[in-house]
Amino acid sequence: MTRTFDHLVAEAESVSVDGWDFSWLDGRATEQRPSWGYQRLLGERLARVRSALDIQTGGGEVLAGAGPLPPLMAATESWPPNIDKATRLLHPLGAVVVADSDEPPLPFGDEAFELVSSRHPVTIWWEEIARVLRPGGTYLSQQVGPASVFELVEYFLGPQPEEVRRGRHPDDAVADAGKAGLDVVDLRSERLRTEFHDIGAVIYFLRKVIWMVPGFTVGQYRDRLRELHEQIDRDGPFVAHTARFLIEARKTG
Repeated sequence: MTRTFDHLVAEAESVSVDGWDFSWLDGRATEQRPSWGYQRLLGERLARVRSALDIQTGGGEVLAGAGPLPPLMAATESWPPNIDKATRLLHPLGAVVVADSDEPPLPFGDEAFELVSSRHPVTIWWEEIARVLRPGGTYLSQQVGPASVFELVEYFLGPQPEEVRRGRHPDDAVADAGKAGLDVVDLRSERLRTEFHDIGAVIYFLRKVIWMVPGFTVGQYRDRLRELHEQIDRDGPFVAHTARFLIEARKTG
């Protein structure tokens, strides 16, 4: 039996959105993964160094699954529920989790790390990344690219101006890295199909990825959510496309 709109809404509103684990969406939403395999690449690079920093680690899930950590491993996070979750997950693996506001400066000395990583950072302070990297050190990051999941964003917010759609463009990341003294050695970009199979998945996603529809609440968008629920029931999954790019940069010297 098809679950009612009210049931799906209540379920999606009640579930925790702490951490960066999207397993609640299993069977309810699908997303193609980038071909490069970020977690595998991160694990390969962690195995080569003795000191590393993971910025905006979320709940620590990606870092924890990347494999053995180097002797000196630090991670930063700003959101208190994620700090608690990352601490419980990463401390047993030998990593220290540092509460950080995601504003410069990073709470570390100059040239402290051989590797700096970040998966889907909200903000990127290139000068700070360069400062804490040792000469010859590497920054590895998978980032959200321009107009990611904008089919869903524009469903709720309406058409977005070109400067908003172009935000987070990989060309800008390359330019900013260069200004900070980092040489980009790898850059890859892909657009990937994403499907939402019920309105609960949409609500959960927008509650968790809070910058997609800023200030999103079910109450504010209830009418649009009901319309989308009826559309999914009638036509099948709501299809959007995520944008992802991989950037790897090295500090010269």
